[in-house]
Order: sequence, then structure tokens, then C-alpha cells
Amino acid sequence: MAGRELRDEERDEGARLRRKEELNRKIKEQKVVVDELSNLKKNRKVYKQQPNSNIFFLVDRTETLSRCKNTLDELKKAHQEMENSEKTKIKK
Repeated sequence: MAGRELRDEERDEGARLRRKEELNRKIKEQKVVVDELSNLKKNRKVYKQQPNSNIFFLVDRTETLSRCKNTLDELKKAHQEMENSEKTKIKK
């Protein structure tokens, strides 16, 4: 029985590490998007690709930048919550 519990813990740990790596990748990706949008000249056009399609639509640059910053903030918050939960588990 103890062996099975250990395997379950290892599986949970592996899944948690994969989620953390995926979250870190998304944060890095979002930082690049925010940086690129922030450094565009004011007169540049920005297009957004429709999901699962090769169709692009013109979007407002400042609105898109704001949305991307909000997404980055949410990702960072999720990462911080994950870090805090890990610290809580270690203390117990």
C-alpha cells in the first residue's frame, strides 16, 4: 500500500511540475508579446488571428496591449499562488 501512495505522490509531483513549466512558458511568451506591442510606433497596425483559422483582423493597438498586460498579470498571479501553495506544503 505504501508503494502505491508513493507512486501517486510522484505522479502528482510530475503533473505539478508540468503545470509549472507550462505556466512559466506562457509567462515568457506573454512578456514578449507585451514588449513587442509596447515598442511599436504609434502608427503601426496590429492584427489578431482568429482561433483555428488563417484569418486576421485589424485591432486597436492600445486595447490589445492592455488586454495582454492583464493576461500577463493573471499568469503571474497564478504562478505566485502556485509558489505559495508549495511553500505551505513544505511548512506542513
